[in-house]
Amino acid sequence: MNQMMDKLLAIEDRYREVSLLIVDPSVISDGKRYPVLMKEYKDLGKLVELITEYKNVVANIASSKELLEVEDDPEMKELAKEELQEFIERETALAEELKMALIPKDPEDSKNVVVELRAGTGGDEASIFVGDLFRMYTKFIETQKWSMEIANVNEGTAGGFKEVVFTISGEDVYGTMKYESGVHRVQRVPATESQGRIHTSAATVAVLPEAEEVDIELNVSDIKKDTYRASGAGGQHVNKTESAVRLTHIPTGVVVECQDGRSQHKNYEKALTVMRSRLYEAELAKKNEARSAERKSLVSTGDRSAKIRTYNYPQGRVTDHRINLTLYSLQNIIDGDIIGIIDALKIAENAEKLKAGQE
Repeated sequence: MNQMMDKLLAIEDRYREVSLLIVDPSVISDGKRYPVLMKEYKDLGKLVELITEYKNVVANIASSKELLEVEDDPEMKELAKEELQEFIERETALAEELKMALIPKDPEDSKNVVVELRAGTGGDEASIFVGDLFRMYTKFIETQKWSMEIANVNEGTAGGFKEVVFTISGEDVYGTMKYESGVHRVQRVPATESQGRIHTSAATVAVLPEAEEVDIELNVSDIKKDTYRASGAGGQHVNKTESAVRLTHIPTGVVVECQDGRSQHKNYEKALTVMRSRLYEAELAKKNEARSAERKSLVSTGDRSAKIRTYNYPQGRVTDHRINLTLYSLQNIIDGDIIGIIDALKIAENAEKLKAGQE
């Protein structure tokens, strides 16, 4: 407990230090340092509120114990005992909250994300499954009060999508959505199957932390820009103007297409966001390879070939293979109720981190 108290005192000291820094004119004028410190100030503020409550409860426990030693009135003594028990229970709960809050957070967790859904094995059925996943995430985004913007869509020949790329903005989006990265499998009888056989199809989900300009610099001279006429659904403007944009990052060969918006300028900005995020994720993957402990983590460090979840329609079940969690509520999950799976993954990962920190 003393070790934890030392950490809490150090956090309070840092909070006071950051409080002074964010009003320093030289820091305010620093476009890179100021937003980072403001983010730290906000995060530390939440933690300091928890610490203050914890210290107050610890002080109340000490006061209640003192009162019990000097109080002679039986009624007052009983009341003090009840209060002491309440304080002890609250102290236990707060200590657990603080223990979790002190687990080092992924600095990317607060970022917005770029999500890329792509059809894998399974032909038309895989594209239809991408459409199901896209609908699932759209409904989940609504429940989280986040906002979404589509960057690129490549429709399937029999429904669904061969590819969908979209951005999500909100609070702690990457910290929630990162658990969705990997291969999602579906087992069901396709509408095109005449003999009623169950097929297995797959789709790949990639969740990339959205990179800001301060995270990664893009040289315009390194980018080749092509424009072309948009195709697919979109009304009368489709195929009449060259609003679609294709960007190629010459040093790495990364190609990004965006054709969802009517404006070429807007498509260009969206494509830049996706490209910056892809390059940023590639850099993060290199760093993560150096962290052997993280390679054992429940959350994939970029290996999109890892099979993470199976949606079995005949049995109405969804299985997350990382924590062997099986839920028989497939329809609710496909309708966007995935928070239970994500919370279970968060709890399991935090337990791993706590164990690693105690070794």
